Amino acid sequence: MVIMRLCAVLTALLVLAFPARAQDYPSRLIKLIQGFPPGGNVEFVARLLAHEMSKSLGQAIIVESKPGQAGSLAAEAVANAESDGYTLLLVSGAHPATAAIYKKLKYDPVDAFAWISTASFYPFIVCVRSDAKWASFGDLLAAARAAPGKVSSGTAGNGSIAHMTTELIARTAGVKFLSVPYRGEAMAVTGLLSGDVDFVLATAALAIPHVRSGVVKALAVTGKSRWKDIPDVATVSEQGVPDFEVISWSGVAAPAKTPQPIIERLHGEIEKAISVADVRSKLEAAGSEVRATSPAAMRALVDRQVRMWSEVAREARIELD
Repeated sequence: MVIMRLCAVLTALLVLAFPARAQDYPSRLIKLIQGFPPGGNVEFVARLLAHEMSKSLGQAIIVESKPGQAGSLAAEAVANAESDGYTLLLVSGAHPATAAIYKKLKYDPVDAFAWISTASFYPFIVCVRSDAKWASFGDLLAAARAAPGKVSSGTAGNGSIAHMTTELIARTAGVKFLSVPYRGEAMAVTGLLSGDVDFVLATAALAIPHVRSGVVKALAVTGKSRWKDIPDVATVSEQGVPDFEVISWSGVAAPAKTPQPIIERLHGEIEKAISVADVRSKLEAAGSEVRATSPAAMRALVDRQVRMWSEVAREARIELD
């Protein structure tokens, strides 16, 4: 009986401890980890959110870059961190794509995380140099059909969302591209500009400034509808690949089992941050649709995309250790 009473008391104390810890949260510095090289959209969003959220949370949020394996090294670090809200992950649409091709991940891509909220959604822009011989996306597909495996695509790395989207286009359109991986999206765009590859799929943040400067030509948008910043550029779906749609995104997650009050607090802070006019305008200027989602909706998004990219990986025979 004495042992049972002691257990009951300890359980009660633990239950009371979690609300107290959540109520005091945050009481020290928070680390937001992102998994890609400098200069890309993921790092940009991470730093923007960290700066704004730190104001209302009353604690500094530092962004730590841990690039490698299309974001999986950063995800692994967060999955293994303490579930206390002090280590967070800036997640991107690459997360489910990575899970589809890396067969030795040391974390579950869905269940290892407590999903908090998305912050932005954005399509990819199919880009070629301004001096390219192709005037349309249809011309690019025709060239790939005429010479399978010869038209080269620069990507942000094997398993990156740009790589997987390119493979999905190839599978759906019945063509074959030569994939050329780079260490990050910015380097892939540099490869395009230097003439090392024929085309890239780039986020609007990187693509549109080059389109406006005239050094790059946009051939198509991967979203369901045309993108507001380049309304004259037709979608992939409008140009011979019916019903095609890929929209990437960014958001924030914590390790699984992070107390619900902390998740709710962080969700509210993300909603607050992206509603600030300066933050919203910067995200929109970078080519994003600014939108928060509930933790449940974000989890469903990740789960759905893991299954979608797993199918693409199987059919394209993409598998990495």
